[in-house]
Amino acid sequence: MKKASKNSPLPLHHQIKEILQEMIENEELNPGDAIPTERELCEFQEVSRMTVNKAIMSLVNEGLLYREQGKGTFVSKPKRNQQISQLRGFTEEMRDKGLDTDTQILSFQIKDATKQIKSVLCMPIGENKVIEINRLRRGAGEPVAIETVWIPHNLCMDLTEETITDKSLYSTFRDKYNYYLKQAKQTIEPILLNEYESSLLNQEENAPALLFRRTTYLENEIPIEYTKAIYRSDIYKYEIILR
Repeated sequence: MKKASKNSPLPLHHQIKEILQEMIENEELNPGDAIPTERELCEFQEVSRMTVNKAIMSLVNEGLLYREQGKGTFVSKPKRNQQISQLRGFTEEMRDKGLDTDTQILSFQIKDATKQIKSVLCMPIGENKVIEINRLRRGAGEPVAIETVWIPHNLCMDLTEETITDKSLYSTFRDKYNYYLKQAKQTIEPILLNEYESSLLNQEENAPALLFRRTTYLENEIPIEYTKAIYRSDIYKYEIILR
């Protein structure tokens, strides 16, 4: 391990963070490996415990390290890369990565749309019903996202829970209704998980996550769905391709 320099203009905690990060990037520390204890780092680097703690917490916040109470601090598994460049559903994205997917339908309802949902879906006057689907999405056996989808009822009047059980919603649009998706608008923002969300995603309450909002359009520019999806941020990172 390199030693932090007290003559450097960089703060000691930042230097120690970079030293540990280099060890991870150079595979001197691999996923699942325990890093040296805070006491060992303090003695080797000749710094205070507060300095070491700041360095470690910075790497924990970036997802490179994780802590287990009573056991120590360990190197995290690399986050799976998720490209945001093509209009695909969760099932298609996971399949392209060679990962098995599983979906648990938490609720399926036909209900009155709120004013906001009606506006987002550009629903015509007199059409007030939407299909609301809540789903827990899993990849490679672990929970990845909580997804809520709203679909104009008049566009899929015979859609049922059985219709989409163990099926991709996008393939159902295509195969059952002959709806072909043209484009989508999507926003991403950071959030903290509440008690219910964290229990579904096997995370601690107030753990960071990413909130995706997507409106998907058909070829005639009619919105076919509005989706709000909460993704774990500890196992995924997102890559946006700009052309």
